[in-house]
Amino acid sequence: MDLKKARILVTGGHGFLGARLIKNLVEKRKVPLENITAPRFSDCDLRMMENCKAATNGIDVVIHLAARAGGIGLNREKPGELFYDNLIMGTQIMEAARQAGVKKFVGVATICAYPKFTPVPFKEENLWNGYPEETNAPYGLAKKMLLVQAQAYRQQYDFNAITLFPVNMYGPGDNFEERSSHVIPALIRKVAVAKKQGKDYIEVWGTGTPTREFLYVEESAEGIILASEKYDKPDPVNLGSGTETSIRDLVALICRIMNYQGEVRWDKSKPDGQPRRMLDATRAEREFGFKSCTSFETGLKNTIDWFEQTIAYD
Repeated sequence: MDLKKARILVTGGHGFLGARLIKNLVEKRKVPLENITAPRFSDCDLRMMENCKAATNGIDVVIHLAARAGGIGLNREKPGELFYDNLIMGTQIMEAARQAGVKKFVGVATICAYPKFTPVPFKEENLWNGYPEETNAPYGLAKKMLLVQAQAYRQQYDFNAITLFPVNMYGPGDNFEERSSHVIPALIRKVAVAKKQGKDYIEVWGTGTPTREFLYVEESAEGIILASEKYDKPDPVNLGSGTETSIRDLVALICRIMNYQGEVRWDKSKPDGQPRRMLDATRAEREFGFKSCTSFETGLKNTIDWFEQTIAYD
């Protein structure tokens, strides 16, 4: 698909990933900005079907990034809201797109949809081999329904819908809010506050033993765009970097980059979350040529630099 000639709706287009994706569409793919629609939540609440219908009217491609998400804390505090909001947004925007005759629907799900004890690296065929990790299962399952709906709509309506499963993203522009941020921005903020306040220790949830994989936001945006252009099959596709990092090593790396010499205290009364996470991303490379090239340390340095130059914190 030639995106330069398409009218594109990007839900969540003003968020962390969405803003980067639109920037790449305009600068790298030369898509005219006037061809891109990115309504704000305050103007277009996708939990309301009439808003979904209005947003998809006259659109050729929908890239559905909108999500209500956060770290373990938010998932434990508001599992019902996270389930309902994500499920209803995805279900309704895809149905509205189908009714509007949209040519392609790109659904972006989450690695949280995978079973808790998936063999590493996670392969797409493992998606249905168990229940997700309990702390984020409601969110993960709600986003996983994008795949079910996409495959059902392809079967019944010949609707061209694809589903992507990216790992945790990070990078400049991430969400650094204390109550809702994911692990990397939360740790960067924690270290920055400790340095500012002269504290000689930081406290981190869990044991530090779980592993995670992280994908630089610039590369995640590129992977989604490549799939939008080149992938038209029903099978789900992972987007990842191929690097597995323990939370303990992540904390040590952030402390080193930020030149923080304090002690790290592990609060083992708090949950670790899923034991291990790393994706097999060979399908993405084979099907549409996506491969991560940004080293994790380089991406972290860029993220920390942006934070230190941009964010005011207490």
